[in-house]
Amino acid sequence: MLRSVVLLLLASACALPAQTREQILSAMKKASTFYLDRVSTQGGYHYTYTDDLSYGRSEHSEGPTQVETQREGTPVVGMAYLEAWQATGDRFYLDAAVKAARAGVAGQLCSGGWDYIIEFDPAKRANYPYRADGNCKGQKTPPTTLDDNVSQEMVRLLMRVDRELKFRDAPIHEAALYALDTMLTVQYPNGAWPQRFSAPPDGSRFPVKKASYPESWSRKWPGENYKEHYTFNDNSIADMIDMYLEAGRIYGDKRFTAAAEKGGGFILLAQMPEPQPAWAQQYDAEMHPAWARLFEPPSVTGGESQGIMQILMVLYRETGERKYLDAVGPALAYLEKSVLPGGRRIPRFMELKTNRALYITKGTQIQAKGLGSARIDGYQISYDDKSVITHYGVITGAERLPRIRKEYDALRVERKARPDRLHGLSPWMGDELVTRGDAAQIIRAMDDRGAWVEEGQIGKADKVVSVFVAHDMVLTINGRAIPVKENDRIELFDGPQPPRQKIIRSATFVRNLERLAAALGDGR
Repeated sequence: MLRSVVLLLLASACALPAQTREQILSAMKKASTFYLDRVSTQGGYHYTYTDDLSYGRSEHSEGPTQVETQREGTPVVGMAYLEAWQATGDRFYLDAAVKAARAGVAGQLCSGGWDYIIEFDPAKRANYPYRADGNCKGQKTPPTTLDDNVSQEMVRLLMRVDRELKFRDAPIHEAALYALDTMLTVQYPNGAWPQRFSAPPDGSRFPVKKASYPESWSRKWPGENYKEHYTFNDNSIADMIDMYLEAGRIYGDKRFTAAAEKGGGFILLAQMPEPQPAWAQQYDAEMHPAWARLFEPPSVTGGESQGIMQILMVLYRETGERKYLDAVGPALAYLEKSVLPGGRRIPRFMELKTNRALYITKGTQIQAKGLGSARIDGYQISYDDKSVITHYGVITGAERLPRIRKEYDALRVERKARPDRLHGLSPWMGDELVTRGDAAQIIRAMDDRGAWVEEGQIGKADKVVSVFVAHDMVLTINGRAIPVKENDRIELFDGPQPPRQKIIRSATFVRNLERLAAALGDGR
C-alpha cells in the first residue's frame, strides 16, 4: 500500500511540470499577443494605458501616436520579449522584440541617441530630427539624452536583438553602431559624459582635474544651464559605462571597452576627498559639485553614490584592475555612517564638508493647457525634513548598502567575472535569476484578453488644469468650499466623462512575462 502511494505521488510529481509548462506557455503567448497586437504603437509602448486602451501615457509622452523610450516603456518591453525568446525558443517572441527595436530605429535622432519620446504621426515627425527620415538639416532640438537611462537602454535593446539576429538586420545593426560611435565622440577628455548633447564638446574647455570642494556655493538656484556638467544623476555615467562594457562583448570592439574604462577613470577622479569620499550628482568643468535643476543642489549624494560603487565593482569584475575595488572601501564606510536612524534611508543630498542632510521645501505647482507650468512657492534649501518635495526623492533608500558591503567583501577575497549574457537594464544584476513568483497566481490574474488590469488612474487626454497642493488649501466651486489637503492633486478635464479607474501597466506585463519565462526553468 505504501509503495503504491509513493508511486502515485511520484507519477503526479512527474506529470505536473509538463502540464504546468503548457499552461505557462499558453499564458505567455496570450499575454504577449495582446500586448503586441492591441497595445503597441508600431512596436513601441507607453508606461500605462486605460483598461479599454482608449488612452496611453508615460512620463513625457501620451496618446496613440507617441511611445516612451525610458524606464517602463519600449526598451523594457522589448527585453521582456527577449527573455521569453531565450526561455522558449519560440520565434514569435524574437519577432516581437525586433518590432520594439525597429521602433527604436524609427526614433533615433540625428545626434545619435534618443529623446524621451518617439513620435509616429507623419506630420509631427517633420518637427523631429529623426535619422530614419533623413531630417537632419536645420533641426536643433531635441538633443540626445542620457538621463534616466534613455539612450543607453535603447542601445542595449538594439544590441541584444542584433546579436540574436546574427547581425543580419541592417537597419538595427547600423543604428546600434551609429549610436555607439556617436557617443564615443561626446565623451569628455576626463572620461565623463554630459546629461544631454547635440554635438561633441570643445575638449579644451574641460581640463582633466580631480574633484575638490569649492570655496563657497550659492544656497539659491542660479538658473544656470547644466547640460554640459559631468553628470552622475540617475546613474547616467554608470549606465554609459555598463552599456559600453556590454557593447565590447557583443561586437568585440576594443574601442567600446576602452571607453568604459575611461569612464571608470573619471569615477576615480570624481571621488570627493575626505571627509566625504563619495560622489556628487554633477560637477562643473572645475570638478566642483554644482547645481543642476532647482531641486538638485551642490552636495555629496547618498543615492547615485550607491550606483557608482556598484559599477566600480562591475569594472573590477570585467578588468581585474584593483583600483576600482579600492575606491569602494572608503566610500562605503562613509555612506554606512551617513544612514539615517532606522537604517533604511539615507539623504540624497549631504551638505559639502558638514555632511548635514539637505532638503528642498515643497512648492505649489500649476499646469494649464497651452500655458505651460509654474511653481509659485517653495523650492528652498532647508535642514528640516518637514514639508519637502514629493515628486523627487530627497531621501533615498539605503537597502542596497548591506548588499554592496557583501559583494565588496566577497570580491576582496575572490574576483568573479559576470556571465556572458546580461539581463535587464542594470547588468550588475545579470548574475541573478528573475524572481519566479507564483505562475498559477499570475495566470489567474489575467483577463480573457490576456491583460493584467489593476486599480489606478492616469487621467485623460483632455486635461485642462492640474494643481499640486503643497499645503492645506480650500477649493471653491460656485461658492461651495472643499478642503484640499497637502499633497493632493486637483485636475480639471474637458467634457463630462470621468477618468477610468482601471489601468494596464507595461511594468506589470514585463514583470509577469519575465516571471513566467523564469518559471519554465530556462537554465540561466
